[in-house]
Amino acid sequence: MFKIIVIILFKMGRDPVKLLLRTDVDLARIISNVGKYSIEIHDNPFESLVRSIIYQQLAGKSANAIFQRFIGFYGNSFPLPNQIVDTDAMILRKIGLSYKKITYVKDLSTKITMGELLLDKLVNLSDEQVISELVKVKGIGRWTAEMFLIFCLKREDVFPLSDLGIKKAIKLLYNLDTLPSNEFIVSKSAKWRPYRSIAAWYLWKSLNNFTTIG
Repeated sequence: MFKIIVIILFKMGRDPVKLLLRTDVDLARIISNVGKYSIEIHDNPFESLVRSIIYQQLAGKSANAIFQRFIGFYGNSFPLPNQIVDTDAMILRKIGLSYKKITYVKDLSTKITMGELLLDKLVNLSDEQVISELVKVKGIGRWTAEMFLIFCLKREDVFPLSDLGIKKAIKLLYNLDTLPSNEFIVSKSAKWRPYRSIAAWYLWKSLNNFTTIG
C-alpha cells in the first residue's frame, strides 16, 4: 500500500517529504533520522475503527494481545458488523474488552448494520464532515476520527492536536521545558501544510512509539 501512495504522489508531481525537508530545518532533522516514509494504511474501514477503539488508553502490546484474541474468536478473520452485534457481551469481556469498549464496538456495529453510518460514503466527505459523522458513535472522539482519516482514508493534511505522542515529539524537537500548548503546535505545524499528516507520522516515529497509535 505504501508503494501505491508514493507512485500516486510522484505521478502528480509532488514529493511531500522533500517539501517538508525544504520547509522546516527542525523537522528535517527528524526526517533525516527516521528515513523513508512508510506509513501502514488500513484497507478495511470497519476493522480500522474497531481496532482504534480496542487500542484506546492501552499500551501497544496489551492492546495487540486483546485485538488478536478478538480476531481469533472469529476464526482469525475480521468479523462483520452483524457478527459483533450478535456476540454476547460476556464473551467479549472474557476476550479482554472492557464493558465500555464492548458498548462502543457494539454501537459502531449496530449503526453500520442499521445503515445509520455508511463507511463507504466517508471517502467523499471533507475531513470535518468525516469527523462529524464518526463522533456520533459511542466511544469515537475527534482523536479516533483523525486516526481514521490518516491511516484509513489516507488524508494528507490532518494534524491531531490532542495526541500525546505529537506533544512529546514537539517538546523534544523544540527543547521545551513542558508539553506545548495547542496554540504553539498550531503555529509550528502551519508551515507543514498541506502535508501535516506526513509530518505527524515522522513525529510519532521519532519517539519509537509508532506501533501504539495506528
